Amino acid sequence: MPLFHLFLVAVIQGVTEFLPVSSSGHLILLPNLSGLEDQGQAIDVAVHVGTLLAVIVYFWSDVRDALGGLPRLATGRRDTPGAQLAFLLILSTIPVVALGLVIELTGTDQAIRSMRVIGWTTLVFGILLYWSDQRGARRLRHEDWTVRHALQMGLWQALALIPGTSRSGITITGARLLGYARHDAAQLAMLMSIPTILASGLLMGAEVAAAANVPLMRDGAIAAVLAFAAALLALSVMMRLLNSVSFTPYVVYRIFLGLLLLGLAYS
Repeated sequence: MPLFHLFLVAVIQGVTEFLPVSSSGHLILLPNLSGLEDQGQAIDVAVHVGTLLAVIVYFWSDVRDALGGLPRLATGRRDTPGAQLAFLLILSTIPVVALGLVIELTGTDQAIRSMRVIGWTTLVFGILLYWSDQRGARRLRHEDWTVRHALQMGLWQALALIPGTSRSGITITGARLLGYARHDAAQLAMLMSIPTILASGLLMGAEVAAAANVPLMRDGAIAAVLAFAAALLALSVMMRLLNSVSFTPYVVYRIFLGLLLLGLAYS
């Protein structure tokens, strides 16, 4: 695959994975709007690995605590913050994994990868993000995360399997509706992405492993590194901006993009 094509895919995935604007929607739109051929699942797996590493690096303190809590969780104990966090992250991943398997087994994944679907989800869920973000000050912190909230946010996250929804956007929406402050809502959404991206990466990776070859592995490694750099930069900028800026700029972009896509889809 040409280096420029790899660069486009990696940067789009890296920048949009953690911004509330839908990475999957942008990756689907790339070949539709540019005329480039679809990059294929192997490259999709590679850029997902890159973004996974970025969020692990950025939130390493929380990740380290959760990993340290896994041995206690394995014995049925949740008596440390790390064990509790690990439990809640696993719990919040169950809805998206279950729905993802249903979509995969029923073959409905291709039916929802259309420009019309992406246009409507980009627009509607962008407006919902704005509404949830403007409902007033919320003061819950990420330390206040509960079993009920983890399950509810997990259900919101499952909606992101519809292209254009945005995994981070819809999870942040759910967190804001539950009463979490902007920065903490984003932090929980990013932490929830770790097991979710890992699960989807393993699923896609198993499907492409047999077809792997040296040129494809080289392209995948390049794409992963580029996606890692782009994701780490985008994540750092967004988390810093949330101390003083709302999600409105992302909403404006989503509304503009959604209307543009609907215009193209229905023209």
